[in-house]
Amino acid sequence: MRPTMFIGTFSHTLDDKGRLTLPAKFREELAAGVVVTKGIDHCLFVYPRSVFEARAERMAQLPLAERNAQRHFFANASDDIPDRQGRVHIPQHLREYAGLDGEAIITGLFDHLEIWHPERWAAFNAQEDPEALAERLRPYGI
Repeated sequence: MRPTMFIGTFSHTLDDKGRLTLPAKFREELAAGVVVTKGIDHCLFVYPRSVFEARAERMAQLPLAERNAQRHFFANASDDIPDRQGRVHIPQHLREYAGLDGEAIITGLFDHLEIWHPERWAAFNAQEDPEALAERLRPYGI
């Protein structure tokens, strides 16, 4: 069975216990567990457990000089199993890193999800120039 391709943008709310409801279309793929960790650009990455484990194996092989990348990836990770409503707990330190306090934007990024503060997501989208993006992707045949 081919894994789900995570695509799209969704708006959800964190409850007062720090739980975030995952998009319904991805819940089956994420039911076995997720790992939430610090992402890049002050967002959070949400990996299906199996995808995180595969990336973790590659990260563990990095040379000692890349230990800061390993720390960023592993020390900030939190694993959880979604409850019946598809909610996962986002620990306080991760909510603070991403600036999450209510509304959250969940975006698909092929093999994982990202969680963004709505204003940061809007700012990120506002700075992206489609023509410049196309030019950067041209060498990759995209």
